[in-house]
Amino acid sequence: MNDIEQQLGEFLANLGIAKDDLGITEKYILIGVLVFIAFLVDYLCRLFLVPVVKKLTRKTQVKWDDYIFNDKMLNNACHLIPAIILSITLPMVLDVDSDAYAVFMKLIEIYLVIVSVKLICTFLTSLYTITSEYEEMKTHPLKGVYQMLKIIVVSIGIIIIIANLIEKSPMSILTGLGASAAILMLVFKDSIMGLVSGVQLSANDMLAPGDWISMPKYSADGIVTEVTLTTVKVRNWDNTIITVPPYALVSDSFQNWRGMQEGDGRRVKRSVSIDMRTIRFCTDEETEYFIKKGWINKDESAKDKFINLSVFRSFMENYLRNNPDVNKNMTLMVRQLQSSSEGLPIEIYCFTTDKEWIKYEKVQSDIIDYFIAMLPQFGLKVFQRSTGDTSQSQSIAG
Repeated sequence: MNDIEQQLGEFLANLGIAKDDLGITEKYILIGVLVFIAFLVDYLCRLFLVPVVKKLTRKTQVKWDDYIFNDKMLNNACHLIPAIILSITLPMVLDVDSDAYAVFMKLIEIYLVIVSVKLICTFLTSLYTITSEYEEMKTHPLKGVYQMLKIIVVSIGIIIIIANLIEKSPMSILTGLGASAAILMLVFKDSIMGLVSGVQLSANDMLAPGDWISMPKYSADGIVTEVTLTTVKVRNWDNTIITVPPYALVSDSFQNWRGMQEGDGRRVKRSVSIDMRTIRFCTDEETEYFIKKGWINKDESAKDKFINLSVFRSFMENYLRNNPDVNKNMTLMVRQLQSSSEGLPIEIYCFTTDKEWIKYEKVQSDIIDYFIAMLPQFGLKVFQRSTGDTSQSQSIAG
């Protein structure tokens, strides 16, 4: 640094400019010229040097340097040049012990802190972009952690600037802030709780962008689009956006459908109530008809009596096992639920092979449609209130 100052002093002396011979007006004019030169160098670096660096990074096989050496990162790095040039050249114009020198140096230091904070925050943004590219990291809500790091960097920058202005040590300001910890906790309550909740959500793998969650308390039922320090954004199926505090996801209950999305099938669990007045033994004609159709196993055809509902349940279970849209390797059954005054519920319990919502709903509806349409074939009826028809169904064979 001393060598640079000496060379600059000799350069100014050769131009016939001596610091002791300059008046106040000449000094400020010269400072203005130095400021202009410093920012001109900054502009020229951004105009010529930045494109060269970007061109070099594009030629490399790795991708991380493309994110690190992006436009914002390189431009903010170039903004450090004026502070460095002025801190070196200013002693050539002003006396180091003068008040004017002290004021200009304070301004340079404040400028340097602001640019450094912007540079670090830009670096953290680039780092978040890099980590988001990895599959292992996509499932972790890291955005809140990076936001907290940015808040810490900005807070440290503000403390350094204040310490510079009041000519105090930054540590003394931090000591004073320790006494105001309760107020700071109140001011940054949501941010602190959001950070802690984000760490819990990430550590326990409870939530990740792309998950489908349901949280009726907050009217949230859709895909998580973003997890930040203070909010979790959920795009509902009607395309509305719901924001939920991260700590609410830790303290309250919510349903995550990720297990279904990553599993082998999506569950169908639907029931239809059967009018119990239509449940009866099959007639001989019906038994022969069911055997002919293959709805009764020939090995069981020696039995004296069959119940139409039992035959129907066996038929529906066989239908599901032969349905290509139903996963045969997962639980599959047609079962009775507890009867009531509303009839006897028969429940379809199986899993579809396709988990996509629209296709899933179509398969589920097709199964229930077929279920209801086949009931009259077995002399059964769906329970309905005040249908105006209390007569029992006639058998198909009769």
